[in-house]
Amino acid sequence: MDKIQRNDHITQAVREKYSGLAEKQLASPSNASCCGPACSCCTGETGLAESAADLYADPQIQSLPDSVTGIALGCGNPTAIADLQPGEWVLDLGSGGGIDCFLAAKQVGEKGHVIGLDMTPKMLDLARANAKKQNIKNVDFRYGYIEDIPLPDQSIDAIISNCVINLSADKDAVFREAYRVLKPGGRLNVSDIVTHGDLPAELAQQLSAWAGCLSGALDEELYMQKIRNAGFRKIEVTIRKFYNSEMLAQDGDVQAEINTLGLNLTDLESKIASITLRAYK
Repeated sequence: MDKIQRNDHITQAVREKYSGLAEKQLASPSNASCCGPACSCCTGETGLAESAADLYADPQIQSLPDSVTGIALGCGNPTAIADLQPGEWVLDLGSGGGIDCFLAAKQVGEKGHVIGLDMTPKMLDLARANAKKQNIKNVDFRYGYIEDIPLPDQSIDAIISNCVINLSADKDAVFREAYRVLKPGGRLNVSDIVTHGDLPAELAQQLSAWAGCLSGALDEELYMQKIRNAGFRKIEVTIRKFYNSEMLAQDGDVQAEINTLGLNLTDLESKIASITLRAYK
């Protein structure tokens, strides 16, 4: 399989997984979460994603409906470090059910605007339904790829992204595009999964593990180098949290992959981390 074919297979695997998660949420009564804001209705199916209650301060999310908090699917809180100001334009790369867009919309106010970009039509349907439910007017959700952002040069003040870039098969293109659409002085604010050292080779080849935020994760230093190569400066990791074997064992996807491949969770001990970072154009 050549690189283009593999990239296409990765994209399809990711789209199918997250389309299925969105369909479950859309099909639930009144688009309600099956278990409320303290957990994800997709527990065991969301890779290394954490619950909204674990990632966001309660005052941030207490007014959000369960159909938003129940499918947060993130690994950090990039809006917490974005220093968003009233009137700014914000882009969320891989916006999913919309939680970070809605938090950003509050910060930029009526004169600001937030764009959520996602390649999964069902996720866009869910996010738009969530926006309508809350009567939020300064957010719109658009179909597109984070490797080929459908926006003009220098049109965005700040970019946020939560546990999505690791899913891309072409991270260099993602960071180049992010740099292109940011205004001079614009900020990149990202939460994502990285590794410290190589993952077991058997795991790295699994498309399902890629869709679960494992196989596509880069070594942290390589991840930073790609951001630097795109032109960003003043790159700072503000939060770094390692996943130990006990935390990984709570994730159904990770446990299933490990069991299938005949590996042990201790093989991943201190090798996987979530980081939150900022960088400037």
